Amino acid sequence: MLDSFRLGQREIIESLIQGKDVLAVMPTGGGKSLCYQLPAMIIEGITIVISPLIALMDDQVNNLKKQRIPVGSIHSGMRLEEKREVFNSMKNSKHFLLYISPERTQNEGFVRWFKEHKISFIAIDESHCVSQWGHDFRTEYAQLSRLRELKKEIPFIALTATATPLVKRDIIDQLRLHHPAQHVYGFYRPNLFYQVEFCQDEFDKEAYVLGAINQFKEGRILIYCGTRKSVEEWASLLNSYSDNVGFYHAGLSASERQQIQEDYSNRKFRILVATNAFGMGIDHPDVRLVLHTQIPGNIESYYQEIGRAGRDGQKSTCLLVYSKKDKGLQSFFINASRAEKKIKSMRWEALDAMTNYAEGSECRHSDILIYFNDKKRIKKCGHCDTCDPSSLRNIKPIKKRPNPTKKVKKKIQAIDPLNFSADQKNKMKKLRLWRKEYASRKDLPAFMVFSDKTLYDLISKMPKTNTELNNVYGLGQHKIRDFGPDLLRILK
Repeated sequence: MLDSFRLGQREIIESLIQGKDVLAVMPTGGGKSLCYQLPAMIIEGITIVISPLIALMDDQVNNLKKQRIPVGSIHSGMRLEEKREVFNSMKNSKHFLLYISPERTQNEGFVRWFKEHKISFIAIDESHCVSQWGHDFRTEYAQLSRLRELKKEIPFIALTATATPLVKRDIIDQLRLHHPAQHVYGFYRPNLFYQVEFCQDEFDKEAYVLGAINQFKEGRILIYCGTRKSVEEWASLLNSYSDNVGFYHAGLSASERQQIQEDYSNRKFRILVATNAFGMGIDHPDVRLVLHTQIPGNIESYYQEIGRAGRDGQKSTCLLVYSKKDKGLQSFFINASRAEKKIKSMRWEALDAMTNYAEGSECRHSDILIYFNDKKRIKKCGHCDTCDPSSLRNIKPIKKRPNPTKKVKKKIQAIDPLNFSADQKNKMKKLRLWRKEYASRKDLPAFMVFSDKTLYDLISKMPKTNTELNNVYGLGQHKIRDFGPDLLRILK
């Protein structure tokens, strides 16, 4: 029995019940499933739910069966008798939730069945997979518009945890949604502390990772890495400090991955090191720390992964530690892909946005809300490393530890704004104010204008001409053309 709705759920459900097409963007843990499960019990007929993972289907079906809701799934892992049982249940039910994969919708047998039965509406979960501009494009999702051609009168609801304005437009176009009601809610997570740390080398990263694990002695910990090799290296290192560390990546067999998921769910180990292959459909309430050891390729992926922290509403931390070479890894992935030129161009822009976010801005929570075009806006959250750098939730590195596994390199002297003169600090304040006002006028996250690293470099180099602006970090010809006169005026 529900006592109340989460933010945005009522509005989304009302739009769907009114027969409208709906695009719902709610972060991981925001309660997207209820937005189609409840209407399915109100609108007579069969509700079809498109879901990308068998494990995710089975989990939702089992949970709904416990609540005595008529539900079933059809997928390749089922026996013929099990499939017949599902179809028999549908015949005897006024309302029914049917979970299927996107691939099955292209089956001619399914198409014939689809034409003959009363369908209430279609829910497409993880709908960002429809878009080539998204971070997880799948060709079989792009073919779902065929269902619209077969039954134009039934409403669609497309749901995703992360979608930029560009991806939202593409979802609408690819699925042929008709003037959809668009709902973007829930990207503000007040129980999460966001922290990003630049590291000179791998030893610095180890110091932060070990400091984080030392600080979070209770609850689960998720550690994301960029490659399979780094997953195994980090797991090997951490196993020398803790006896309950597991690892997960796509190079493991299906049975091994399934066992690791079960072991993590059953608390056989509380620390899991993984690539982004781990996560979709995973719902553990007590993840106290999500830690990234490398920059992801885009903010969408990053937000979806940190969204697995603190689903029970308790205070949790999201820490990203990165070094200069991390961007090189993501650049390699983009160059190695076979995507067409315009797709690669969008991926480069997404990587630049992720890098700028990491390099600092006004408020990390505020910038996330603007980036995803959430209806809620805040000026200052008070619980990120930018707004509250002295917070007790801020993770401190372990500076000294026994038997370091990697050789320590000589550190490069970084720009320290604390050493700026009074005049430099005054100019920094004016630059920040200008960036904040410009971003507000354009409804952009501040880091999309340029990052704190660019501000520090401006103050350090004090350029006097457009030519000298070329030598400032993060300023290309486009930004020099747009911002150059204002920047030179403030610095003069």
